[in-house]
Amino acid sequence: MSLKSIKIIGFFVIFFLCFPFHFLYDWLPNSLFSIFFPVNESIWEHMKLIYTSYIFYGIIDYFILKKNKINFNNFLIQLFLIPIIGIIIYLIIFIPIYKMIGENMFISIGLLAIIILIEQILSYFILQYKEIKYQNIIGITGIILVYIIFGYLTYKPIENYIFYDTVKDKYGINIYVK
Repeated sequence: MSLKSIKIIGFFVIFFLCFPFHFLYDWLPNSLFSIFFPVNESIWEHMKLIYTSYIFYGIIDYFILKKNKINFNNFLIQLFLIPIIGIIIYLIIFIPIYKMIGENMFISIGLLAIIILIEQILSYFILQYKEIKYQNIIGITGIILVYIIFGYLTYKPIENYIFYDTVKDKYGINIYVK
């Protein structure tokens, strides 16, 4: 199996992980899951899907790469950076569309698929790039910081439309507008 074929498989695995991950907090509500999975229908909470699905598959990806004896570099730094890049690109494209036409599930899911495809392409190239100094420290520290930010903003969201859940009329995990 080649790196390219692993990345193609990764596209499908990550995409399909997003669907159960979307509902995992609803099925098993607890403080730990609130950090990793969406707790409401806000734009911000859905960014956890992009990040957590990528990280979860990244663990699987690592073992597949090792088992197939594929040479790769910069694994942890790409695991940290690629989903952040995905989130940024998603928001840059999604927010103007959202402001023009509102929420559209087909646009959201289609854009998600495009973002995951971009992530897998970027990952492919970063894994083949020469070893980046301190990439392990940067990667692990970055992943931890991202989840600290996700956790903090879940319980203390900014009162902005990106954090607003229009379905439950609230911000974050328990902050109702009414």
